[in-house]
Amino acid sequence: MGFADLKNDYIFRRIFGTHPDILRRLLNDLLERRDAQSIEQIEYLPGEQVPLAEGAKLSILDVRCRDRGGTTFVVEMQLLHHPGFINRVVYNACKAYAGQLKEGDWYTKLSDVVAISICDFDLWPDKEQDKKGLPRVPMLSRWNMTERASSNHGLLQVQYAFLELPKMPDRRPEVPGTDLWAWLFVHATELTEIPADLTAGPYRDALELANKAQFTVAELQAYEKARDEIRQVLEIAEARWIEGRIKGEIEGRIKAKRETLVRLIVRAGIALTDEELARIEACNDADILDGWIDRVFGAKAAAEVLT
Repeated sequence: MGFADLKNDYIFRRIFGTHPDILRRLLNDLLERRDAQSIEQIEYLPGEQVPLAEGAKLSILDVRCRDRGGTTFVVEMQLLHHPGFINRVVYNACKAYAGQLKEGDWYTKLSDVVAISICDFDLWPDKEQDKKGLPRVPMLSRWNMTERASSNHGLLQVQYAFLELPKMPDRRPEVPGTDLWAWLFVHATELTEIPADLTAGPYRDALELANKAQFTVAELQAYEKARDEIRQVLEIAEARWIEGRIKGEIEGRIKAKRETLVRLIVRAGIALTDEELARIEACNDADILDGWIDRVFGAKAAAEVLT
């Protein structure tokens, strides 16, 4: 039957929302926590969902957890690079940080928050970075506030980590770690069996939990329902993107016509009053603008053009 998509909301929660040992390894890999800095224990906190307008889900605040030291982790699976994505990530992280305090509590009770976003899209595409003359952002990037002059990383209360799956290496990594997680997120659905040489432990355990042959009828239905919802979101997003692009192109052409009209009138030595200029700027009808442009030639006054 094959393996379910680890990016699917139901599967993501099934694996990382109920198996702390697997989530702990994912966090340790993504945050490069080793030895004394490694996360040893996880306590799950109540989750929440962020709905898309008109009822469809755009992105899910999938897992919130806290380690033994008190650090809160917000782990998200993101499918769409929607407008305001970064702002929303920062907002949720800051909300998680501020939400720890109850009225009258001391600020010393606040624990660090780390927001982790696993993105099925390029957040900082290499081509755009190259075009801007900026350093490329790696597949796994980690962010926190830094003092500019000294590069001091002292403000670590709210941190961010982004895993951009499209930047994943082409071949399956042989060494356990972030690259292997990325490969599993992208290629799990293409597998027909668990690779014999796949490292034992959390990586293999994650695939076994995604093995659809082991699903009950109810679990398979829940997975397919989440899959259909994801497809619906993607279709809505694509339709809105196309609609927005078409609308933008039309608005761009109309703006260009208005600018052409004004330039032609000025070149013809015709004076425009503020009211006449406002009338041109308010016109969104391409046919009317084309007619006005045609009337500029031979006209002596704006009234002859704007008829």
